[in-house]
Amino acid sequence: MKDYKKYYTLPASAEDIYNAVTNPLTIQLWTGEPAEMSTVPDTEFSLWDGSILGKNLEFEPNKKMVQQWYFDGQEEASVVTIKLHPDKQVTSVELRHTNIPDEAYNDIIEGWNDVYMGGLADFFEL
Repeated sequence: MKDYKKYYTLPASAEDIYNAVTNPLTIQLWTGEPAEMSTVPDTEFSLWDGSILGKNLEFEPNKKMVQQWYFDGQEEASVVTIKLHPDKQVTSVELRHTNIPDEAYNDIIEGWNDVYMGGLADFFEL
């Protein structure tokens, strides 16, 4: 199991980013795929039309989101924490993803950089 931590800078307010990652309609706008999402703890979510599945654990509006991501056959929870740090006209997004299965690590990192955070960056630069 591996962990990943990285900071991303996005050209948007913390409130706009929080809404973009928690509102299913907005998620569909920037991903182009159906999404199921709620800010109620202990609810299931689905992103990219079921490519990413998990459970919502914790939310602090405009500040923090914690989720458990499911991997087939994994006993120990894989946890994603996203913290938002506003800084003038941009927001620093702190990502921490723990307990990533070794065989999925490279694909997960590529997904974070190119698809998830890359998609958000493209969405906010329009």
